[in-house]
Amino acid sequence: MGIRREARELAVQMLYALDSNSSVGVRETLQTFREEQIEINSRVREFAEGLVQGVCSQRETIDEAITARSKNWSLTRMPRVDLNVMRMAVYELMFRADIPKKVTINEAIEIVRRYGDKESPAFVNGILDEIEACAKTEITGEE
Repeated sequence: MGIRREARELAVQMLYALDSNSSVGVRETLQTFREEQIEINSRVREFAEGLVQGVCSQRETIDEAITARSKNWSLTRMPRVDLNVMRMAVYELMFRADIPKKVTINEAIEIVRRYGDKESPAFVNGILDEIEACAKTEITGEE
């Protein structure tokens, strides 16, 4: 498994932990993972923590983008794994121009295929494709 895939999986675990216990902050969650996952490569940890911090700092914008494309699904009804994989991917799509959009979407699908249920890949792919298409339209002005 590549460094970035491993980091993304770790980031999803951290985001899931944060989502499951809102009384614990980002700093505490990152510290807990550092203490419990001491064998993790420093490059993996650095990329994962950057994703988590980015998602947390842009969560309102990210959640609005997901909500706008989630027909008949509120965020509270979505499976937690799917939602947190999408949050991470949307952060990459919207705020990390250094990561190719197709890579972000493919990685998200592979991660949700591993940790979600059988419908998760299609659900996540549909929402991320729409967000990526809208981002492309905003940048280029094309429809």
